[in-house]
Amino acid sequence: MSAASSLSRRHLLGAAGLAALATTARAQPSAGFGPLKQVAAGVLDTGYAELGAPEAPVVILLHGWPYDIHTYAEVAPLLAAQGYRVIVPFLRGHGSTRFLDAATPRNGQQAAIAVDILALMDALRIERAVVGGCDWGARTANILAALWPERVTALVSVSGYLIGSPAANQAPLPPQAELSWWYQFYFATERGRAGYARNTDDFARLIWRQASPRWTFDEATFQRSARSFANPDHVAITIHNYRWRLGLAEGEPRHDALEARLATFPRIGVPSITLEGDANGAPHPDPAAYAAKFTGRYAHRLLTGGIGHNLPQEAPQAFAQAIIDADRG
Repeated sequence: MSAASSLSRRHLLGAAGLAALATTARAQPSAGFGPLKQVAAGVLDTGYAELGAPEAPVVILLHGWPYDIHTYAEVAPLLAAQGYRVIVPFLRGHGSTRFLDAATPRNGQQAAIAVDILALMDALRIERAVVGGCDWGARTANILAALWPERVTALVSVSGYLIGSPAANQAPLPPQAELSWWYQFYFATERGRAGYARNTDDFARLIWRQASPRWTFDEATFQRSARSFANPDHVAITIHNYRWRLGLAEGEPRHDALEARLATFPRIGVPSITLEGDANGAPHPDPAAYAAKFTGRYAHRLLTGGIGHNLPQEAPQAFAQAIIDADRG
């Protein structure tokens, strides 16, 4: 499919109503979303934004690292205006999301994050949803669509198929590709953990600039998301995620069966659209390498004009249109 166009004038008419008041005293307002909500879901007390009518078809939007729910600050109102109930949760280790039990492992493995979102759907009594994601969120959306297709109406994934495994990650890459993963190797060291803890905001700002070299975000935009990194579990989740990928940290045994299934790189049969920006400076696969993983109705869209890794925030209209098209065909 050719490069995505902007939402039509018809799709952009109207403005979404903000969500209801926060459900707990700990919920706080968030620019672009209004008051946030909290719900006990699985091992987490998950913070999330909600826009749109409660009875409307659901879209769940998943952010990546080092980003937060504001990746979708413009996408969510566009979709709510088109008749969707939009849920945008903070992933574990971000924003107002907290672990319910201090003894729960601060685990960043891919299956754990996917199970979090499944638990959120159960807690909110959401049977099925369109799921969209970027970075960690895209991988999570892939997993939900691959392992629980009965819960996923359609999928939109930035950079395509991102399911991985520590075993597969043992294979060396060409030098230029290895260079792009420099922070993964940094995080494998104790110096890297201490450095990220000491310089979290500066580190994240550097990643934003490298991953989206033509995105001219201002400091206020960065700080709006950087507040989410003050989460007490943010560093532990980040470090575990990247160490687990390299086989340097153990996952939780309760996720072993899921990881075994993911290690087979299961195909995705739900209607799907994958997106890529022409200026993505972060590691990402070639679309030709993953097209065969999508066995249902499928299209790939390349967004031109200097769009980088944080595609939903850099091109919100095109991302929102992809959600609508994946859902409605």
